[in-house]
Amino acid sequence: VQLQASGGGLVQAGGSLRLSCAASGVTFSGHVMAWFRQAPGKERDFVAAITRSGGSVYYSDSVKGRFTVSRDNAKNTAYLQMNSLKPEDTAVYYCAARGGTALRFSEHEYDYWGQGTEVTVSS
Repeated sequence: VQLQASGGGLVQAGGSLRLSCAASGVTFSGHVMAWFRQAPGKERDFVAAITRSGGSVYYSDSVKGRFTVSRDNAKNTAYLQMNSLKPEDTAVYYCAARGGTALRFSEHEYDYWGQGTEVTVSS
């Protein structure tokens, strides 16, 4: 099983980025997908999650209204559209996958992880 996150980079505050997470070796449509992030010196935190069909999503309060999680099961890819970025969004962003149907918000609930993609937001 491999999750490949991409799309990170350096952006000014107020800008946008779209992260992608390409999955292989797994039945993508059979997994809940999520995004987490880890800022320097901090723990890894939940950002967003999406159900297998894409019909339900959930966001952390810190990104609600600015970030949008989506997926394309035909392309085995999940996305995180990040708008109105703030310096406090600076972190390494990880995608993760778990079997089952329920959205979960703890990193310990996820079975597979991507390698992370770095996002830096300058003020």
